[in-house]
Amino acid sequence: MKKISVLMAVTALATVMATSAWSKTLVYCSEGSPEGFDPAIYTAGTTFDASSRTVYSRLVEFKHGKTEIEPGLAESWTVSDDGKEYTFKLRPGVKFQTTDFFTPTRDLNADDVIFSFERQLKADSPWAKYVSGGSYEYAAGMGFPTLVKSVSKVDDLTVKFTLNKPEAPFMADLAMDFASIMSKEYADKLAADGKMGQLNQQPLGTGPFTFVAYQPDAVIRYKANDTYWHGKEKIDDLVFAITPDASVRVQKLKAGECQIMPYPNAADVKDLKADTSLKVLDQPGLNVSYLAYNTLIAPFDKPEVRKALNMAINKQAIVDAVFQGAASVAKNPIPPTMWSYNDAVQDDKYDPDAAKKMLADAGVKDLKMKIWAMPVSRPYMLNARRAAELMQSDLAKVGVTVEIVTHEWADYLKLSSAKDRDGAVILGWTGDNGDPDNFLDTLLGCDAVGGNNRAQWCNKEFDDLTKKAKQTADVAERTKFYEQAQVVFKREAPWGTIDHSTEFVPMSAKVSGYVQDPVGVHRFDGVDIAE
Repeated sequence: MKKISVLMAVTALATVMATSAWSKTLVYCSEGSPEGFDPAIYTAGTTFDASSRTVYSRLVEFKHGKTEIEPGLAESWTVSDDGKEYTFKLRPGVKFQTTDFFTPTRDLNADDVIFSFERQLKADSPWAKYVSGGSYEYAAGMGFPTLVKSVSKVDDLTVKFTLNKPEAPFMADLAMDFASIMSKEYADKLAADGKMGQLNQQPLGTGPFTFVAYQPDAVIRYKANDTYWHGKEKIDDLVFAITPDASVRVQKLKAGECQIMPYPNAADVKDLKADTSLKVLDQPGLNVSYLAYNTLIAPFDKPEVRKALNMAINKQAIVDAVFQGAASVAKNPIPPTMWSYNDAVQDDKYDPDAAKKMLADAGVKDLKMKIWAMPVSRPYMLNARRAAELMQSDLAKVGVTVEIVTHEWADYLKLSSAKDRDGAVILGWTGDNGDPDNFLDTLLGCDAVGGNNRAQWCNKEFDDLTKKAKQTADVAERTKFYEQAQVVFKREAPWGTIDHSTEFVPMSAKVSGYVQDPVGVHRFDGVDIAE
């Protein structure tokens, strides 16, 4: 079966390349398959790369390589004095993509914006659970259903968001992937035809590239959107060659089978930099990797047990083995490059003897636990299996027996969110909007339990601090709240923080216009490749 799958993947890519031989084609060796193509029901960067950053646009966008926002589908906006009303003027004449499966009959208007958000906000929307087992995890985890009072149409090109309370990061939130704007006309046609699930399989938006075809676990093909509101892209065809193995991605890059790849093994970076046919971009990642305990299940419901396990794990050894120095040990849930980082927080010192005593004092003996290891490389954790093996060895020294488990990537993300999940899960996060809220509340807030909050940790003191921070626009005040929240986090230890990594993106020297993104997505708008 494996040989057949590999052959199909090679054949599919060859077919794509052959049919695109007369056009300018860029091949990206993606690290994994998307869970789907509706970015509102997922949170993984792999899925965003294949959906929101290719096919879709948002009301506001992040500037290339920055976390500052700029006009997108909205050409201007105003905010009321009380910070509760945001009124957006839509860009006139924006076209939805024409595809083999749908031909739009009208331009973007306010109805599309309202549909895109109301389906995520209203539990009684027919689109609330249109994908089996799917949910609007991001919107729910950020508290949007209670934050947003209404999304209303002023006229065809004017939309007003009314909030129940001020929300300092709201504009940055609207530039995030879950806020991508869908075509209501397309959605209505799918609903009428009884094919609602197609919205997640055959995407259609206003973004730089038009979806053409997807062969699962093999190839995704796009073409430049001729009617893109920002102007047609320089490359004609964009191909995602799905290649989970980092070593194989390197081989393909060197052989010219792809022009850009993400997440190389740390051991390969030096050789890639030495290859004159390539160039390697790098920057400190706006990220964190962590081990999330399920705080709803004994004995992980006790902070002293969680802290003892943290003290038993040699994080520096993980950084050295997995990243070969291209990362730093993490002590806080936000990276040190982010404003409000509390450097005064003291990390849990690696001390196996003290950890063993703490476990005994907590009445924990002969503990058996599972550690979940991701099956894919991510910028914040290049080799979760190796990290889990090192944790397994460390914890054995304090009398804890660890079983390492994993699942296919989509299942891993889904199952790890469950409130009854066993053991601790290795995961991580790359910031989506440059705001501390996107880490602290999104990953650890009470609203995110059962979703992004893999620790299932709801602490009122912590939650009150992050909620207060969101409701004030004063950065100095917000900083104080977030600094206090980090102290609470470290005291309660819902995670074992692991690392903050440097991110590398190797590519052909023929590629131009590619900009590393601080929020970790891979964007191909503005990219060109020499003939």
